[in-house]
Amino acid sequence: MTYSLFQLAPGAYDLLLNGEVVGSVVRSSSYQPYTWTAELLEDLAPARRPAPFTEIEHIFASLEELCDWLGNVQTETGRDADPHSQIVQ
Repeated sequence: MTYSLFQLAPGAYDLLLNGEVVGSVVRSSSYQPYTWTAELLEDLAPARRPAPFTEIEHIFASLEELCDWLGNVQTETGRDADPHSQIVQ
């Protein structure tokens, strides 16, 4: 399974699994320390959830920690990048 992030806005990503949107990743606070939430779009039965999801929603202290949990998903940011063309793998 290959996860990637598609940046929608600062602090907001679509979560893709093998190219299909299956969830979202959002920064949950406007003030530091931030928390990050990975959430599946569908309320799937536990047996149907893609690994490593054991719940519909998981909360992390950092985006890096969340990406490691998903399998070392890399994130790229840049002021000149068009967020609609930026797929992070």
